Amino acid sequence: MRIRATVAAVSGALALSAFVAPAAHAVGSTAPDVTFSNMKVNGGKAIVVPATGSVKFTITYQVTHAAGLKTSDFYAIPVIYHGTTIKDSEYGVAPSADPTCTDTSTTVQSCKATLSASRADLVNSIAGTWQSGGVAFDKSDNPAFTNNLGKVSVQRLSKLTANATPEPVKKGKTITVTGSLTRANWDAGKYAGYASQSVKLQFRKKGSSTYTTLKTIKSSSTGALKTTTTATVDGYYRYSFAGTSTTPAVNATGDYVDVQ
Repeated sequence: MRIRATVAAVSGALALSAFVAPAAHAVGSTAPDVTFSNMKVNGGKAIVVPATGSVKFTITYQVTHAAGLKTSDFYAIPVIYHGTTIKDSEYGVAPSADPTCTDTSTTVQSCKATLSASRADLVNSIAGTWQSGGVAFDKSDNPAFTNNLGKVSVQRLSKLTANATPEPVKKGKTITVTGSLTRANWDAGKYAGYASQSVKLQFRKKGSSTYTTLKTIKSSSTGALKTTTTATVDGYYRYSFAGTSTTPAVNATGDYVDVQ
């Protein structure tokens, strides 16, 4: 979702419309003395968002508060964001429900939150490296920001196909392997070809569990793949893409060819 400043107070504190902040309970004047640490997003794995719909992921983190501050006096949520700081970022994701927290000492909580990244709230240009951080609100929704707690990879879901022909084929004859490398186009809400990418043609002999690389080719301007190889023994042909900073690695399903 986009993070946009809706109200800017004289102090510079921002009310962020994308965040689920508690309603004001009592009079408060300053941001709470709360910090975040040990933040782990999606188990350390990339957040891969499809062309339609959304994907859920979890964030675990630790909250440390001043000794005189009660847990009922503040509300702390994690956030991932694209930009230098949470306050200045236009795109970010925050929890849609309250985090679950457990007191581990009089000043420390161990917390977990579930978040959802939706394609409808993303644009292609922001795929890649994001940051994790947190926002703590007091009872009057005054925020305290903790930025740059770790890098987070937010990627466009990729798909890869392979089709080997003819089937069956005589030993020594030519096999043509076609396919397509596509990835989520968040701007358009559909999948589109991923052009000019290095993709490996791989082969797994029948009865083996290991693929070996035969050659590396480039995807076309439309993401199409096509190459040839010589039939030797029965086995499976597939394409394999190593991935980029914006797009995850993916393997096509192996296509079996009977060599006669």
